Amino acid sequence: MTSSDIIAMTGKYQMGNYTRHPVVFVRGEGTRLFDADGREYLDFLGGIAVALLGHAHPGVSQAVSLQVKNLVHVSNLFHVPVQAELGRLVSQSTTGGKVFFCNSGTEANEAAIKLARKWSVDRGRERAHEIVVAEGSFHGRTYGGLSATAQPKLHKGFEPLLPGFRTVPFGDAEALDAALTDGTCAFLIEPIQGESGVRMPPPGYLAEAERLCRARGILLMADEIQTGLGRTGSFLASERFGVTPDVVTLAKGMANGLPLGAVVAAEEVAASLGPGTHGSTFGGNPVCCAAARVVFEALRSPGFLDGVRLKGDLFAEGLREVAGRRQDIREVRGMGLMLAIEMDGETREIADRCLARGLVVNSTAGNVLRFLPPLTVSEGEIQQCLLILEESLPQGGRK
Repeated sequence: MTSSDIIAMTGKYQMGNYTRHPVVFVRGEGTRLFDADGREYLDFLGGIAVALLGHAHPGVSQAVSLQVKNLVHVSNLFHVPVQAELGRLVSQSTTGGKVFFCNSGTEANEAAIKLARKWSVDRGRERAHEIVVAEGSFHGRTYGGLSATAQPKLHKGFEPLLPGFRTVPFGDAEALDAALTDGTCAFLIEPIQGESGVRMPPPGYLAEAERLCRARGILLMADEIQTGLGRTGSFLASERFGVTPDVVTLAKGMANGLPLGAVVAAEEVAASLGPGTHGSTFGGNPVCCAAARVVFEALRSPGFLDGVRLKGDLFAEGLREVAGRRQDIREVRGMGLMLAIEMDGETREIADRCLARGLVVNSTAGNVLRFLPPLTVSEGEIQQCLLILEESLPQGGRK
């Protein structure tokens, strides 16, 4: 079939809830993607922060192939060696808490919401069910995740949403202080807001949020679905801000493209999810766990996260140099290999021009270009990205 045939078939048989580019990708290798017409692209979106080790990573491919030959699925009514080992790696690499496996980021947040409310009930605080969230947050598209997502434009047509969520301005510690009441069980926060345009918290904000939660006996829950697993140059972005959440949610690149998410909770909090309180048929699937084990071993290898920070600094400096030659770039922001530029105007056409030149980037929040390359991206590929980006920016925006 031709690319046109495939695009037409997608349009005929699948729901129209995605705005798709007219490109058909058939193969990937590292930071490169190849379409059905044989054209090569630099992937600086990474499946929206999913391809942590790049496309078709040999270690992941080998681990998945071997696991498929031995065992694909048995359910969580039994023990599976690769799942047990991955649970150890996840716990030891993050906060040291207990782990629950699911299939995606929104499922991880659903589990965290249930956990927070059950934990509160177990402590005799039945009326303390409210969860505080930040304006501009994105926590998923299932009803719990969507209700926690403080973006009214995403709620339209799906009301009524679940009750019990209170919204505060992102980065406003005083507003958070006022919002944490006797009826609050948790504060759910993205250390860096990804879907809203890689919005950074003010200095000291997350540390103050942790202090406020600790003082009131309220759970601090970090949604690290996009920021976690090395994306910012440490296993958790929370580490880079000097905080230790009670609950962490993970997904995205956990299995380098296979569906896997997780909740990590402090042992005394995790105890609230006893037998029968929550579950997932496919969560912790052996094949996905085999892929994730390779990812975690790579992230834990000597110098890997140092390399992410160094490449992130190089990339950010390159973006600042581009911005210095422009009058239409308001800001370069981000951390590690989670970066963005905010423009004066819309960025969708810029992303389209990048794509036409062989660079995959993401337009988000209207006027932001977001960059989420594989953590294995090379310095040469970063320089190539910067060249294509500058060629794709509007001619009239130059100084």
